Amino acid sequence: MFWQALTAARDLGRLREIASILIRYGFGDMVRRMGLANALERAGQSLRLSSSSDSAHMLPPARARRALEEMGPAFVKLGQVLATRVDLFEPEWIAEFSKLQDSAPSAPYAEIRQQLSDDLGAPPEEIFVAFDPQPLAAASIAQVHRARLADGSEVVVKVRRPGIRPIIEADLRWLSRLAELAETGSPELRRYRPREVVRQFTESLLRELDFGVECRNAERIATNFAEYSDADSPRDVPTGSAIADTPVEPHPATAPIVIPRVYWPWTGERVCVQEFIDGIPGRNLAAAEAAGLDRQILARRGAHAVLKMMIEDGFFHADPHPGNIFYLPGSRIAFIDFGMIGRLTEQRRGQLIRLLLGLVQQEPARVVEVLLDWTGDGEVNEDDLTLEIQVFVDQYHGVPLKRLKIGTMLADLVAILRQHRLALPPDLALLVKAFVTLEGMGRELDPDFDLVGEAMPLLEQAMRARYSPAALIKRGWWSASEALSLMDGLPQDLSRLLRAARRGRLEVHVDVTHLKRVGNQLDRAASRLVVGIVVAALIIGSSIVMTVPGGPKMLGLPSFGLLGFLGAVVGGIWLLTSIWRSGGRE
Repeated sequence: MFWQALTAARDLGRLREIASILIRYGFGDMVRRMGLANALERAGQSLRLSSSSDSAHMLPPARARRALEEMGPAFVKLGQVLATRVDLFEPEWIAEFSKLQDSAPSAPYAEIRQQLSDDLGAPPEEIFVAFDPQPLAAASIAQVHRARLADGSEVVVKVRRPGIRPIIEADLRWLSRLAELAETGSPELRRYRPREVVRQFTESLLRELDFGVECRNAERIATNFAEYSDADSPRDVPTGSAIADTPVEPHPATAPIVIPRVYWPWTGERVCVQEFIDGIPGRNLAAAEAAGLDRQILARRGAHAVLKMMIEDGFFHADPHPGNIFYLPGSRIAFIDFGMIGRLTEQRRGQLIRLLLGLVQQEPARVVEVLLDWTGDGEVNEDDLTLEIQVFVDQYHGVPLKRLKIGTMLADLVAILRQHRLALPPDLALLVKAFVTLEGMGRELDPDFDLVGEAMPLLEQAMRARYSPAALIKRGWWSASEALSLMDGLPQDLSRLLRAARRGRLEVHVDVTHLKRVGNQLDRAASRLVVGIVVAALIIGSSIVMTVPGGPKMLGLPSFGLLGFLGAVVGGIWLLTSIWRSGGRE
């Protein structure tokens, strides 16, 4: 399979570049274990398996980050996804992956203008009454320009970089192949579930390339915040966040949460036009304080908004870091960039509520039950895991709620899973990362911020709502419908099963993991054994022939004996080379 991949000559140079970068940053052993060096040699490419002295002083997480940065935009995005997998990587790796900045030099305006003209149907200066050719920000996938519509609305125009999609798709192909090699060829890398991570990453990145998807995410969240108010909202005044819809109306001045509107007539796969948010960037706390904003309200409001998205809506902004937040007058908050979204089914939300309540109320049995549901079919010693969770929960016994750090607790809980080689589903890994980010940002705004105290009323309310008569009737009705549907289709299913049995087409598939690989290893071992026996026979036979006088001579020695020794030498060299190569691959 890998050799077939190498026949794609147009990608071969890229593979060599990736392998060279990995080697330069000290990951030559990984390149060798994955079989990249051998494969490139077979394709006529050679690699120097020595690392650069510049990276020798760096720790492995820092070297990995530098390598990802050098490999290009798709790999930077991969690093950002890895930063969400707190269940797979140690904190020092997560910290380095979180440093990956998605910034890049801006693309030439001539190329941007040409693409915008194609997408909008006319040059930007004909669509907008003002358009700034100088971008506000430039990242690896897109860059953002400020503009003004004919009705006076200030907007931002997000443009996908020209020609970026084929580059990213080529890198995704290689990532998929590398993940397969890593999972099948290296037991050490297999525990990081490379194929699952790359699959999650590929889906996320392809969605991110389509700006229409991001805008639909923004609209859905805006709809969920329509008519939303919180305890800090002024009373007797209409509240709510206006949703993205045309014709455009200004946001209510009291809307605690603002989501930028989408201007759909000019939005598509490669370009999106959204409302310009004139606020204070989330990282500039000094400016927020100078503007008279209440930092305690900002922390409280941001936490309530994200918790509502997670627990009530099951559709949340998965990257609520300060770079994606603006502070507005009235201590209001605006969220931007909805490329990374988390989804929680109703069942998951119920499990999350039980887990958080179990942690806060020190009920380890409830915590273990939820974790075992989340980790699925992974092999685990349940007794050891239960004991560790019990010890973990007991250490918080008697600790006041205000001193509990729920983000830290979740991170520690995930560390226990990591020690047991268990992994969370991707949606839950995103959720844990969002919790950690949320609590850190809240305490930066307000050192006395109490996320547990803010979350408890919402959790208890959600738990009561799950067991309200209306909710029970709804779930009961759904279960009854499913049971009736199953019974309705049962005769047809049985009929198909019996028909297949009568025709001899009833098959049972048993999938034995890595059976092919084991078969190949047995085949190679058998070949070496046969060659070894032949070599031994040649040596013994030739030795006997050498003692027999007469017959043809070569170099003064019996010809048959000499040829037999030469054959034994050739066979021996092949045998040693085969063993040496297999040691490199296995």
